[in-house]
Amino acid sequence: MNTYEYLTIEESGRMATVRINRPDKKNTMSVQLLKELHDLAMEFRLRHDISAIVLTGSDTFFSAGVDLGDAELFEVMGAGLAEKRAKMEFGPRMCRAWEELNQITIAAIEGFCVGGGVALTASLDFRVMAESSFIRVPELTLAMNMSWASIPRLVHLVGPARAKEIVIFAERVPAGDAYDWGFAQRISPDGGALKEAVVLAEKVLEQPPVPVAMTKQTVNAVVTALDRAATYMDVDQFILTVGAEDFKEGVGAFMEKRKPKFTGR
Repeated sequence: MNTYEYLTIEESGRMATVRINRPDKKNTMSVQLLKELHDLAMEFRLRHDISAIVLTGSDTFFSAGVDLGDAELFEVMGAGLAEKRAKMEFGPRMCRAWEELNQITIAAIEGFCVGGGVALTASLDFRVMAESSFIRVPELTLAMNMSWASIPRLVHLVGPARAKEIVIFAERVPAGDAYDWGFAQRISPDGGALKEAVVLAEKVLEQPPVPVAMTKQTVNAVVTALDRAATYMDVDQFILTVGAEDFKEGVGAFMEKRKPKFTGR
């Protein structure tokens, strides 16, 4: 396996545990981290000796979402339209790479899992959440669209009304509700999400790996058949929204810790 700046990988038999390791930035997703997550998924794509992958963050949080202060992201935002459209694919490409893995993938979530963290974990097969953890999708509060093909995945997990509630209201969804709604498949005591995810992975490893992979592929093919048709404009919607006055107002209000005043401009 390659060496990564913001990811640590441990292997035990046919199981791999991946930890996002950018604690000083609350595991926010810089362009570099997104590239590393994508490249690691592509490595696992060729690993027929690994059948289950657990993805986790720190002991107290999963991820605070996209790093809006990332210098490389600002460079992308300032690029020409054609270049910007191409480079803005890094998020959806990363999520798609994890979704399409043959291995069974399990997220272990402690503390907060926000924005891009929700997008990533929704791309996996299962999610284990600690009792006091929560998810939140704040993109609309910044006047951005929720992209990375995340909305169809949320609809598949929680249904259309709950998906609208998560994205439009942008409120915290505690672990208990996330479980009841279908986003999480297991709830663990605080500090025990990784342990519970490993137990789930071990159950996977008790099964023959090829039929397991076939079953995952079949279920995903049925569920995601129309996802591309629904999300092919995600990047263009993102470029449109971040170029609007409401985006500047949303970010300004966030930085100044005040309520934004949106005008639809």
